[in-house]
Amino acid sequence: MENLPEVLTRLTTRIDALEDRVFFLEHSSEVSIPILPPAPASLRIEAPQAAADSSFTEAGATFAVLGKAMLGMAGAYLLRAVAESGSFPKLATVALAIAYAGMWLIWAVRVPAAQWFACTTYAATSALILAPMLWELALRFDILSPAAAAAVLAVFLLAAWALAWKRDLTSIVWVAAVATAITAIALSIATHDLPPFLAVLLLMALLSELAAASNRWLRIRSVAAAAADITVWALISIYSSAANSRPDYPILSTITLLAPAILLLLIYGVSIVLRTVALRHTIAWFEMCQATIAFLLAAGAILHFAPPIGAILFAIFCLLLSPACYAAVFLCFDALTERRNYHVFATWSAALLLVGCFLALSSSWIASCLAVAAILAAVTGVRASRLTLAYHGLIYLFAAAFASGLMRYAFHTLAGDLPSSPRSIVWIVAATVVLFYAVSGGYSKKTSPHRLFDTLAATLAVGAVAATLISALVALTATVITPGASHVAVVRTLSACTLALALATLGPRLQRIELVWAAYALLALVAVKLLFEDLRQGHPEFIAASIFLFAVSLILVPQLAKKASKNLPAVQSGSS
Repeated sequence: MENLPEVLTRLTTRIDALEDRVFFLEHSSEVSIPILPPAPASLRIEAPQAAADSSFTEAGATFAVLGKAMLGMAGAYLLRAVAESGSFPKLATVALAIAYAGMWLIWAVRVPAAQWFACTTYAATSALILAPMLWELALRFDILSPAAAAAVLAVFLLAAWALAWKRDLTSIVWVAAVATAITAIALSIATHDLPPFLAVLLLMALLSELAAASNRWLRIRSVAAAAADITVWALISIYSSAANSRPDYPILSTITLLAPAILLLLIYGVSIVLRTVALRHTIAWFEMCQATIAFLLAAGAILHFAPPIGAILFAIFCLLLSPACYAAVFLCFDALTERRNYHVFATWSAALLLVGCFLALSSSWIASCLAVAAILAAVTGVRASRLTLAYHGLIYLFAAAFASGLMRYAFHTLAGDLPSSPRSIVWIVAATVVLFYAVSGGYSKKTSPHRLFDTLAATLAVGAVAATLISALVALTATVITPGASHVAVVRTLSACTLALALATLGPRLQRIELVWAAYALLALVAVKLLFEDLRQGHPEFIAASIFLFAVSLILVPQLAKKASKNLPAVQSGSS
């Protein structure tokens, strides 16, 4: 009670301040805001329900946003009812419906960025108004042609991108991208008219790559790429079939069939070069996969729809692009610590060279060009200490051996029916294989990748030498007698055992341990050959000769390899 006068005084002061504030609110243009004195601690009232009130407020705001969105959907159904009644001109109805969907998109942009739920909901409302409207206007009411529907969809996409760009509204772009992709694919299937909607999807792919150049909305690229890939693949699949299997689809010109796949490759090719070469970004897994898919789709479109000259031009394009990728590898990516760009562009270079050769050249020219490329890659790889180039040379060499027929000839010479004398290109490639192995072993360090490379190169070289040796001995035998199956079997055993002994001796001396492995592999091959070839011939004297040669080789090969290793202890310890 002693403090009652003081409390009454404070309450009076507080009430006066509140009256002044109410007066200010009623006459805001005439007076300034009074600053309320802080309430005394004795008069402060704690609000234990503040958190609950905040939750109710947020829930109320969410329901209010959803309610407004439902009002928007109600307006869309009202427009649909007007269109069905026919009481309003069709074109005016279309314009009004498009404007109505656009109004919701603009409303989504004008929402404060912090209110992401409202922004996303209003953008989704716009998409949910537009997509069904286009479906019914194009299919049910037959008011819009497929091209007109695609044009409206493109305008919606461009408007969303333009409105969201300044404030970086990712949610609006996501809604627009997903809605455009689904609507375009659905309408292309329903209308059987793919090119207009493919154009919209290619536009979306272009916009997503332009945004990626500024490091914006990178994840949206996958949506645009997947939609474009699916639709381009559908176009190629449908129009590469017989014409009588697609009576509902319009006839398209060659340019219309080729343009989508080529534009898709161009969009992503230029984007990847810009981001990796100009902007120095590390290539992403998405970009690697998408570039490969776009290239395969372009190649499929050209091979299916282009005239013969088109395939030649595409092959020339690949042959020109291959050295360009190699130039990027050494000029732009060689000095980078991150090696992904280096390896990816190098792999693309090799693939482009192979595709260009097999599309444009005959088998002899393929073998010749790839043999030269293999030697150049081996020499450059050894001099620059770049194992990647050496592997590329090995790939080129295997491709040359396949194209020339060396692989097939070596297989039949070693295990099958002895073939007739091959073309000269076979012997040229065989000599190139041996030369490649001779010049590609100059690496100072021998890690697992180096050992694998040496083993593969040695396998190819030993196979070529073995086939050549067998062919020479059979030809020499033919000067004395006509060789039969038993004679050929013994000649094969003799050639393999002789080669195994030579490899066991030379391997340690040349510091090529893979040659010793090849010697033991040859002995294993001879053992299998004895079971499936020599014993089946039924001539004891020839079987005895083959077994004798094999037994002597089994004894001598380990001894020769061990003796050669002991003679070079310092070299062997340094190469281990």
